[in-house]
Amino acid sequence: MIYCHNYNHVIPCLHCHPHSYIRMVQHLIERCLLLYMNRQQCVKALAKYASIRPCITITVWRELEKENKDFFEAYFQALSLQAFYGAEGFFVRNVGILSFQSPDLFSATKNE
Repeated sequence: MIYCHNYNHVIPCLHCHPHSYIRMVQHLIERCLLLYMNRQQCVKALAKYASIRPCITITVWRELEKENKDFFEAYFQALSLQAFYGAEGFFVRNVGILSFQSPDLFSATKNE
């Protein structure tokens, strides 16, 4: 529990502990990334489930993008490929390897 200004906060307060609050938002964004959410989905999820204002989530997201350009380029490419191929048969590995499996491509022989 975090104590400040006669209030007991369960999570860090933006006004009382801004550094801790921003770190918490960063951590939550990283969890959204693990779930392959885009920025809009992340903003909506954090607003709904963590009561974080969208302007704060967007600001922290943009700073993460600035600091990790290569990661976000690969991440957005993976998201666009996932949207193109659909969720079925498409796997995004944490090392950045993309694969699409089709049963017809791997069958040794076809019955005629």
